[in-house]
Amino acid sequence: MQVILGAGGAIGKDLAKELKNYTDKIRLVARNPQKVNENDELLPGDLTDSEFVEKATKDAKVAYLTVGLPYRLKVWRQQWPVIMRNVISACKKNGCKLVFFDNIYLYDAEKLNPMLEETEINPPSKKGRVRAQIAQMLMHEAEAGGIKALIARAADFYGPEINNSLFNEAIVKNLKAGKKANWFCSLHHKHNFTYTPDAAKATALLGNSERAYGEVWHLPTAPAKTMQKWIEEVASATGVPAKTMVVPKFMVGLLGLLNPLMREMNEMLYQYDRDYEFDSSKFETVFNIKPTPAKKAVKEITEAS
Repeated sequence: MQVILGAGGAIGKDLAKELKNYTDKIRLVARNPQKVNENDELLPGDLTDSEFVEKATKDAKVAYLTVGLPYRLKVWRQQWPVIMRNVISACKKNGCKLVFFDNIYLYDAEKLNPMLEETEINPPSKKGRVRAQIAQMLMHEAEAGGIKALIARAADFYGPEINNSLFNEAIVKNLKAGKKANWFCSLHHKHNFTYTPDAAKATALLGNSERAYGEVWHLPTAPAKTMQKWIEEVASATGVPAKTMVVPKFMVGLLGLLNPLMREMNEMLYQYDRDYEFDSSKFETVFNIKPTPAKKAVKEITEAS
């Protein structure tokens, strides 16, 4: 039995598909879980409830923590530490290994080019400090021998049929609708994105590789290029002009007075005003797996959108 805690998130569906290669018993846990594979076991519930998390991980050999909380600092501060404590405690009690699907928010803002597994943890944002807290909570427990765990870390997402990806929402959907592609701060800095099918495949592999535990792994991610190049790639795939609109920092601040999402985005703009290059060479070398080329990924995303 392998269990996905937060199966309704951006990675959950693809991960459930990939886990079929390793087990015929998959439990999907979410507030409202939906079957992906015919034989999936569904368990609705709340990961902030410690008794429920113990039930969710019972009889599981591997648990994947992939939950995506609402993008609000207050929610993150209240719920993430509780969820991580509950999951660690439940996995310890049930003898279950833990794979935490993480992002790059904890890294030092001055060291995003390139980002390696060893990049300094020095989060510049309040959300980043929450992510650093829970990642360190997990790795300290693993280093102390209390649990077998690993961190699978991704860059920004892009992928078919996901609704919480800035790339999909601000670029792909806008261009396909005849609108301008939107981006923050500049189109001239490099950026790269982790393709969600690649992330799922790699996360499943890590969870079922004994050698992977006790470490942080960057999931396979194609090389960075300027956002202007990314937008031109999407425009070419959709057969439309590469029209763009850049939202400057001051405008995000003004929009934040009226728009809660923009208010939450304001502290994250450091990711867009400099080169952002996520390096996955460790995973690629150890497992001999390359990320999907950007051109192929963009084609698949535009066809699915």
